[in-house]
Amino acid sequence: MNILILGYGKMGKIISEIAESRGHSIAAKINIDNKSELDNLDPKTVDVAIEFSQPESAVENIKWAISNGIPIVSGTTGWLNQKPELDKFTISNNGAFFYASNYSIGVNIFFKVNKYLAKLMGEQTDYNVSLEEIHHTEKKDAPSGTAITLAEGIIDQISRIENWKLSDELINNEQSLPIIAKRIDPAPGTHIVRYQSEIDDIEIIHTAHSRKGFALGSVLVAEWIKDKKGVLSMDDFLSF
Repeated sequence: MNILILGYGKMGKIISEIAESRGHSIAAKINIDNKSELDNLDPKTVDVAIEFSQPESAVENIKWAISNGIPIVSGTTGWLNQKPELDKFTISNNGAFFYASNYSIGVNIFFKVNKYLAKLMGEQTDYNVSLEEIHHTEKKDAPSGTAITLAEGIIDQISRIENWKLSDELINNEQSLPIIAKRIDPAPGTHIVRYQSEIDDIEIIHTAHSRKGFALGSVLVAEWIKDKKGVLSMDDFLSF
């Protein structure tokens, strides 16, 4: 396949390396410095786009790909308030748009474990639940998209929790799930879900050792999405 890379930072470079190692070609590598090259790019030479840019660029990048009939795989976080608009845009243009907050296979299994644990803990009112995430200092959005997905899984299963709240410390407020976001180099990503009571604590933890898991997952999805249509997610890809 010919893959267009939209966002050529650290993730974009790893994605490019993995894609080429799997026999794919890179149609172009676009970042903020050479964005004008999109105007001269023939969409017919691109089979799929992989988008890991910045929150302020994601919506424009995704719309450009869909408008030009290019399936797009996006992992940029920090802009999801506009996703319903992009979902409608995708459907109205008969496009293919795949979004995940995290493309790691391990993280997506962790999402399922998180929801199952939350279901078990739903009636255990003696436990306060909190979420902590640790990323490198270059990550601009907080909390991370992965942390938000975990929080949504908990809120979906525990009726007494109504929302999540970014916090510097654990807040004993049953209606709001506290998310503690830390930025420490060179951490690629750690997520901890804690249930704490006077008697004991229960924790589940996922720790990424590098960005390779995220990058490989996005390339695998790009290979899968090529001939598909609609708004898609990791549940579709992994058939959970």
